[in-house]
Amino acid sequence: MATLQIAANGNSLARPAAAAPATPAAMSALRMWSAVVGSTLGAFMAVLNIQIVNASLADIRGAIGAGTDDGGWISTSYLIAEIVVIPLSGWLARVFSLRNYLLANAILFLIFSVACAFAANLQQMIILRAIQGFSGGVLIPMAFTIIITLLPKAKQPIGLALFALSATFAPAIGPTIGGYLTENWGWEHIFYVNLVPGALMVGLLWASLDRAPMNVKLLSKGDWPGIITMAIGLAALQTVLEEGNKEDWFGSDFILRLSVISAVSLSLFIVIELRTAQPLLNLRLLLRRNFGFGIVANFLLGIALYGSVFVLPIYLTRIQGYNSEQIGMVLAWTGIPQLLLIPLVPRLMKRFDVRLLIVIGFALFAASNFMNVHMTGDYASDQLFWPNIVRAVGQALVFTPLSAIATSGIEKENAGSASALFNMMRNLGGAVGIASLQTFLSKREQFHSNILTHSVSVFEEATRDRIARLTGYFMSHGVSDQALASHKAVVAIALKIRKQANIMAFSDTFFLLGVALVVALLASLLLKKPGQLAGGGAH
Repeated sequence: MATLQIAANGNSLARPAAAAPATPAAMSALRMWSAVVGSTLGAFMAVLNIQIVNASLADIRGAIGAGTDDGGWISTSYLIAEIVVIPLSGWLARVFSLRNYLLANAILFLIFSVACAFAANLQQMIILRAIQGFSGGVLIPMAFTIIITLLPKAKQPIGLALFALSATFAPAIGPTIGGYLTENWGWEHIFYVNLVPGALMVGLLWASLDRAPMNVKLLSKGDWPGIITMAIGLAALQTVLEEGNKEDWFGSDFILRLSVISAVSLSLFIVIELRTAQPLLNLRLLLRRNFGFGIVANFLLGIALYGSVFVLPIYLTRIQGYNSEQIGMVLAWTGIPQLLLIPLVPRLMKRFDVRLLIVIGFALFAASNFMNVHMTGDYASDQLFWPNIVRAVGQALVFTPLSAIATSGIEKENAGSASALFNMMRNLGGAVGIASLQTFLSKREQFHSNILTHSVSVFEEATRDRIARLTGYFMSHGVSDQALASHKAVVAIALKIRKQANIMAFSDTFFLLGVALVVALLASLLLKKPGQLAGGGAH
């Protein structure tokens, strides 16, 4: 029988009692932690799969005969499906029961992960990746929901620390794993790698989650106008963000039409959610101080988290000529320290004010980007080591306290909405960050290239001298025609200018990431001390 739950903001939301997860008192500690570990392992694999595939995208495109432009849909299809299903998951878990819904999608994720390795062409790969993204996207918010509903308040920081491994460690270590497997075993193995941890995930969830009856009647009572407008709006927005830079943004009719569709659909979605009696997502949670400012900080964290993972590999490829395995080894130092530090964060939360940990984390993450603003052509793995270490420490300190303070005081009936909004906004921040950085990087490269080109004039004696010396070099190395040697000298100087312009553009991009994190730090200063968290800093 359904019971009526009353939210803190005064809105009544109907929720079926049978669909709610078992309370902490109703489960043994072993089963409770098995559910948490199993679900967070699923979230880890779902996030890891984004970066691990991106690291091998060139090899996958070559194997299935896809061009550079069309091959981008291998990642885009996954991300569109994931961003759409995240806000749907809380409601669908009530319809099919948490156990059935989570287990079914965990198994489907593994099946379609293996199926991607056998894709024969681009069309097959896009479809398989979309289904994989739809099932994998379920695993992220469901893990978060299980943590904030099953675990007692005193134990939630430990659960959130486990979840942080999926949110911050997985994106950092993804290129490392993807690069190693691609270079040494072949791109197919990036999809096989999910099988062993996936089998463990399914086993833990199967043994720990309570059986509960499905409530398919909720399908007829669902917020279908909200679901439809949300799905259309998010799918269009994600496509715009993924394809906008390639299509010259609003210079493309395709991007312009999708932008209008997204703006109209998402505006309608907000109006519908605020007016309907049983909304898909309780948007009024955003008016709560800690959750609202926590969402802002989390969105900006997503920009920097996914943006830095996007920028560094491009720099190492374009400027240093690294292959995917070498790039993975550089990025490993943003992941490995987190594996050691994140388990210690719950202890720090007991001894210090969680807001202090968040501020220090954002400050270190911002500092790691500012450390890269004076790059040169010799700036490679050795020079990136300490910025990556500082970044790893900052990321490890931020996520768990931010998640805990944002969701403290969230009632169980609102846990699904809180989980969906929190995780969706971080992923959306990542999409916005990557799209913005792509455009910013190309624009700044053009800007610096124009400045440098104007300063390197053939009327300058230093320029003429450089051309003469390079001409002599080429003629002494097998070029017999002086005109051809002179032409090669001019081309060499132009390439040098372009390389320097690219390096300066990357420096500007890291500065921009640092600024975004400073804004996130300012947002975190507006968080109030939570009374619900255990620990020295929470009373």
